[in-house]
Amino acid sequence: MISRVKGTQDLLDLKLYNFVINKIKNHLEEYNFNEIQTPILESIELFKRSVGEHTDIVNKEMFTLTTKGDEILCLRPEGTAAIVRAFLNSGEISTPWKVFTIGPMFRYERPQKGRYRQFHQVSIEIIGSDSVSQDAQFIKILDQLFRDKLKLSNYSLLINYLGSTDDRKNYTKIVKDFLHNNFSKICDKCKERAEKNTLRIFDCKNPECIEIYKSAPQITEHLSQESRLEWDKLKALLDILSVDYKVAPHLVRGLDYYNKTVFEFVSSELGAQNAFCAGGRYDQLAVMIGGKKDEPSIGAAIGIERLLDLVELIKDKLDIPKEKSLNVIIPLSKEQHSEVLLIADNLAKNNFKTELLLEDSSLKSLMRQANRLNAKYVILIGEEESKNKTATVKNMLDGSEEVVSQNKITDALK
Repeated sequence: MISRVKGTQDLLDLKLYNFVINKIKNHLEEYNFNEIQTPILESIELFKRSVGEHTDIVNKEMFTLTTKGDEILCLRPEGTAAIVRAFLNSGEISTPWKVFTIGPMFRYERPQKGRYRQFHQVSIEIIGSDSVSQDAQFIKILDQLFRDKLKLSNYSLLINYLGSTDDRKNYTKIVKDFLHNNFSKICDKCKERAEKNTLRIFDCKNPECIEIYKSAPQITEHLSQESRLEWDKLKALLDILSVDYKVAPHLVRGLDYYNKTVFEFVSSELGAQNAFCAGGRYDQLAVMIGGKKDEPSIGAAIGIERLLDLVELIKDKLDIPKEKSLNVIIPLSKEQHSEVLLIADNLAKNNFKTELLLEDSSLKSLMRQANRLNAKYVILIGEEESKNKTATVKNMLDGSEEVVSQNKITDALK
C-alpha cells in the first residue's frame, strides 16, 4: 500500500475547515478585501530576493524543480511575495489594494504538531498604504476576527517595531557587538545566523540562548525620532481600539522584507509552534522584486491548521451550520431502479440531501447501511409501491412508517 507523503494530511472531514474559511472570507469582505489566487509554482528568484537568500526558507525549506529549459521553479513557501509580484505584473492597479488569498504553501521542515510540509494559509495584504493608522486598523481587523467571529479567548497579541531600514541596519550592528561578547555561549545555529541573518538569533528555541538574549539590546531603544513617534502612535491607536497587546522587544520576524510594525498572535494551547497568525509592514518589498518604486504595504498570514486546532477546542460555542438530514432511497429489486432514479432526481431538485442504495443485497443489510449513514428517513420502493405509484417512508428515529403518493414524497419529508 502506498502511504501519503510525509508531512502532508488527508482532510476527510471539511465541515470545520469550511466553517472557519467562510468566517474569514465574510469578515474580510466586510472590510472591502477582495479574494484573489496566485499560482502554486513561482520562480525561485522571487523568494531569494524577497524572503532573503540567507533565511532557512530559501536555504533549506523550499521544494524546487528544474524545467527542461533549466528554469528553477519552486512550490511557494509563503504568499506575500507572490501577491506583490501579481500586483506588479498587473500594471496599473489603484491603491490601496486590499486582497487575500487562501491555499496551500510548502516548506521542507521536520514534521511535528502544528508544522506540516504542505500546510494552508490565508495571506492578507494591503498594498499602497503607508499610514500607521492603517497598521492599527489591520491588527484590529485580525483581533476582531479571532475574538468576535471565531470566539477565541486563549491567545495573546505580541507587537514590536523595527523602525526604518536604517534603524534596522544600525540595530543589527548593535546586536552583532552584543553577540561578540557572548559568542562562546550561544548555539552553533545562532553562530551561523550571527553572520548571515543576525536578527534571526531571536527566533532560537535553545533555552540557554533565550536566557542570554533576555539582556540583549532592544530595537525600540534605538529608533530614530520619526520611528519612535510612529511606534508610540501605533500603541496609542491600539489602546483606542481596545486591542489587548503585549510588547515583545525581540520579536523581529525572520523574513528580510519586514520593517516598522511586526506582530504575532500566539496561543499556549499550541505548544512549541504557538503562532497562528503573524505579519507586519514591508515597505520596500516591491522594489526588492523588481518594481520601479516602493509600495508601502502591510500584510499577515493565518496558519489554518493551527487556527483549526484552537477552534476545535471551542467549537461547541460556534454557530456551525447543521448538516442537512439524509434521505436514503432503497429499491427492493432492479425493476424499480429507473423509478428511484427519477425520485432521487426530484428530491435533489428540491434541495433534499439524498442517497441511493442500488446494491443487490437483502433489505435487512440495506437498512443497516442506511442506519450507518445516519439517515433520518428511508424511502422504500417495491413492487407494490411501483404498481400504485406510492412510496413507503420510514422514520429512522422513531420507527414509524407511512405510505404516500410518489408526487407527495417531498411534502412527507418536510
